[in-house]
Amino acid sequence: MKELTKAEEQLMRHLWKLNKAYLKDIVDEYDEPKPAYTTISTVVNVLVRKGIIGFDLHGKAKHYYPLISKEEYSNYSIRGFVNNFFNNSYKQFASFFTSRKELSVNELKEIRKMIDDEIKKKGK
Repeated sequence: MKELTKAEEQLMRHLWKLNKAYLKDIVDEYDEPKPAYTTISTVVNVLVRKGIIGFDLHGKAKHYYPLISKEEYSNYSIRGFVNNFFNNSYKQFASFFTSRKELSVNELKEIRKMIDDEIKKKGK
């Protein structure tokens, strides 16, 4: 899988939300001022060439759909992020993440509960 540009990621967020869409539907998902139809068409064509988006033909119109799920791309992106910034160590990532001042005590407790639940699942 190839890393997506910001424009490609934004388009994919819209397509994941829509599940299947014509080009016009994708353009309609953007906030004002909406990008040009031709710009979105170019990004869609790049994603088709990359194998990220597929399409069905309905007459001359193409009905686009994602070939990878949001979860698959999220997992790929997070693995790359952890590899590039934390020496491929999820422990270093977790340490960095949990030491952020932006997290409240309640949020840290929720994270601890999620980790404890995952440990219980994997311990069985």
